[in-house]
Amino acid sequence: MQFQIRTLYCRQWRCRLTAIAWLMTFLSNAHATADVQFIAARVWPSTLYTRLTLESEAAPTYRYFLLHHPERLVIDVDGGELTPALRQLSRHISAKDPFIAGVRVAKFDPKTLRIVIDLKQAIRADIFSLKPVANFQRRLVIDFYPKLKGDKDPLGDFITDKQVLAAPKNAPPLAQKSSSFVVVIDAGHGGEDPGAHGLRKTLEKEVVLQIAKRLKQLIDQQPTMTAVMTRSDDYFVPLAARVAKAQQHSAAVFVSIHADAYANRHARGSSVFMLSTRGATSAAARFLAQSQNQSDLIGGVSRSGDNYLDTTLLELIQRKTLQDSALLGKDVLEQLQKINPLHKSRVERAGFAVLKAPDIPSILVETAFISHPEEERKLRTARYQQQVAEAILNGIKRYQRQRHEQ
Repeated sequence: MQFQIRTLYCRQWRCRLTAIAWLMTFLSNAHATADVQFIAARVWPSTLYTRLTLESEAAPTYRYFLLHHPERLVIDVDGGELTPALRQLSRHISAKDPFIAGVRVAKFDPKTLRIVIDLKQAIRADIFSLKPVANFQRRLVIDFYPKLKGDKDPLGDFITDKQVLAAPKNAPPLAQKSSSFVVVIDAGHGGEDPGAHGLRKTLEKEVVLQIAKRLKQLIDQQPTMTAVMTRSDDYFVPLAARVAKAQQHSAAVFVSIHADAYANRHARGSSVFMLSTRGATSAAARFLAQSQNQSDLIGGVSRSGDNYLDTTLLELIQRKTLQDSALLGKDVLEQLQKINPLHKSRVERAGFAVLKAPDIPSILVETAFISHPEEERKLRTARYQQQVAEAILNGIKRYQRQRHEQ
């Protein structure tokens, strides 16, 4: 009887020890899964601002502070691991970066990863997290802006939606020619948002920027025209901010340039779109609008800006603007037909967020399908890029003449 009691007692303790061991293993694994493994790091420098993104599967918990003399930004990440992506981060820093001089990453203590960013000048940092979207996991985003005296921020007119709305109305005007017809050229995507890509890894954001630069050069040669670009380098600009920049410069027309992809690799041809307030004219138009409107989610801006855009669609103003957009789109489409087959023979309509300026005729030009092998090859050539720029210019000039005659 005594032997049975001892056996039962040992079995109870063995079960308890097993349960404790299992619990410790569970807690250890839970702690391990809570560690932040940064799997990718990317840097997008420009003269306006620099963006640094750190991608991970787990949401990072972080703190940051600025140090002076010399200028540094310090970011502490709880549970962060020193991964190969972070070890190689310093290699991504360009000597031409106007803000970042270098990056150092190390374990501050067993539970904290410290990232020290050496700066070339005093900066204003905007740091935020993004949820997974498209091909990206969770991202920690650090934007570096120049630190300015006073409360006014000249970058605010197109960096974030809130700053756009708060931009002073008496901002210094753009230096323009007399009787200038201002064309705002919008090169789609940029920075963290690459847009579509072809089988040969051609990136939409790079192709359309080259076309936009060529178009700007052509427009600036016209005696009565001035060109303004929403972006002139590889950086991200929110959709609402692109619209606001056109409004700030009192644009006569707004032209957004793209080279999109479609699920059907056989889809080809050039297209021109204008805004639709009711619905898309085709399934392809709906697909393209959805893919373009996702840009803010990929680039890292809250979609709260949509409320601002929606409230600006005033029917009395918009009706005239849409009529002019249709005329501009028709003129540009006719010129594109001379250099490339058309995907649709008419100007299509869809709910593109970037076309929602209520008082500016706006079109979106799909120069070709980057997903089509032959058109991807053409998009990579300087010859076709120049042809597209010339076609758009000729369409704008015809529209300008028609408006002057009315």
